[in-house]
Amino acid sequence: MKIEQIYTGCLAEAAYYIESKGEAVVIDPLRESAPYIERAEKDGAKIKYILETHFHADFVSGHIDLAAKTGGTIVFGPTAQPNYDVHIATDGEELKVGDLTLVVLHTPGHTMESTTFLLKDADGKDHAIFTGDTLFIGDVGRPDLAIKTDLTRADLAGYLYDSLRNKIMPLADEVIVYPGHGAGSACGKKMSKETFATLGHQKQFNYALRADMTKEEFVEEVTTGLVDPPQYFPKNAVMNKMGYTSFDDVMAKGNVALDPAKFEEVANQVEALVLDTRAPQTFKNGFIPNSINIGIDGGFAPWVGALIVDIKQPIILVADEGRADEVIMRLARVGYDNIYGYLEGGMDAWKAAGKEVDEIESITPEEFEARENSSTLNILDVRKKSEFDAEHLTEAKNFPLDFINSNMDEINKDTKYYLHCAGGYRSMIASSILKARGFDNLVEVKGGFKAIVAETKMARTEYVCPSTLL
Repeated sequence: MKIEQIYTGCLAEAAYYIESKGEAVVIDPLRESAPYIERAEKDGAKIKYILETHFHADFVSGHIDLAAKTGGTIVFGPTAQPNYDVHIATDGEELKVGDLTLVVLHTPGHTMESTTFLLKDADGKDHAIFTGDTLFIGDVGRPDLAIKTDLTRADLAGYLYDSLRNKIMPLADEVIVYPGHGAGSACGKKMSKETFATLGHQKQFNYALRADMTKEEFVEEVTTGLVDPPQYFPKNAVMNKMGYTSFDDVMAKGNVALDPAKFEEVANQVEALVLDTRAPQTFKNGFIPNSINIGIDGGFAPWVGALIVDIKQPIILVADEGRADEVIMRLARVGYDNIYGYLEGGMDAWKAAGKEVDEIESITPEEFEARENSSTLNILDVRKKSEFDAEHLTEAKNFPLDFINSNMDEINKDTKYYLHCAGGYRSMIASSILKARGFDNLVEVKGGFKAIVAETKMARTEYVCPSTLL
């Protein structure tokens, strides 16, 4: 028996490959099918099943392409109604893979079709559960991501409580929990950095599995503190339910080298967004006017999904040499398929062609501190509210990058702003978006809040836990 967790850090997503006696199963694959096919070929195995725990909201699954290429059967749990051929399993149904057995456990709550797959070994002993977004390490799935439903988040949380108590918690403590996500995913609130654990460990440490917890207490805890999910989540869920363009076609369409003249021509023809994926401090020194910077070496795909509102937006790319393929693949993972090519030769070719170049001023924390001493600064802290509330510069205004598109009317184009985040990645994204929208008086602080704390004595405000009055 072989079990491999295939973890993708930028999406905090776990897919799984299981092999036994020349038969294999893949659970919740990413968009690109080659890695799973290569694993099966290496083992001399045939992919028999592609199991989907639910209609994912945070990425486009590769189940349709993988089934077409391997002949494997796509399996969803009860109540799923996809727009393509699959096997809808019944609750308790057994699927044989070599000398292993996978038992279908319908566990609604995160979504109504959510399903956990219980793996039994060759001796019939319960070995592991693949829980998707039903149960995470340290958390459970948020109950507000189901595709169009009349059920409230409280209703779904109630279903989730019953699923956990009736289907999962009765299993033995030594059963291994393999979840669909880890820390960093927006599919839960407080997931652990660990990507698997025993069920017994979770019964002891996961707040949602407390033995004495009532349904009412569970619903209250699970639904409290939920922030709005990224805007691309429902769009990805619909793609996963209704189907999508093949990954190979998306890659072929996007992987087209455009010289500067053709790049400019395409941008005008299709009204394309210029997405510059270079490092922030490289971008700021020279970029195509009105382009947006979201660096590939960071939380790239989730930030694209959060900030580019139209998932069908035509996009052309500026990427580091040799990385265009990677960029297109990672865009496809979150459903941004409308890529028209990339700038051949990068910014060096653009500049050599005499094309217009823009810049963003970026200063060190020491330079930032010196300017504070000479005048009152307008500081925009683009970190999440929770980060800002924990500690921030006393004079800063919280202006979270997550909501920049809807909050832009809170700031003035005639005012000079100094932007920072935690480390410099998000503040350059924010600066580029504001610059493209006509905010020209911007200064980005290199290294962000971490560098400001380490290298200056600027006044900061920390969260103080209120005292209990006796």
